Amino acid sequence: MPALNVEFSDRELEDLRQIAKERGTSMKALVREAAAADIARHRALQEGAEAFRRFFSAHAEEFAAAFPEDERPGRSQGRAA
Repeated sequence: MPALNVEFSDRELEDLRQIAKERGTSMKALVREAAAADIARHRALQEGAEAFRRFFSAHAEEFAAAFPEDERPGRSQGRAA
């Protein structure tokens, strides 16, 4: 399995040791769990942003009609002929 060396300050390392001890886990497991949680959060945010873009694109004309003051100047209303 690939590995990654990560440097921590003395304070960060001590904090990690303390947290791992409190949770009854190893520092390695603690760091892996934190990284996995961040990866999952990042993917969820990307998926959410993509779902919003699709929704907004599908309803762009409705948003433009409901919030005309938010439309950029010079942007044509509706579709081009």
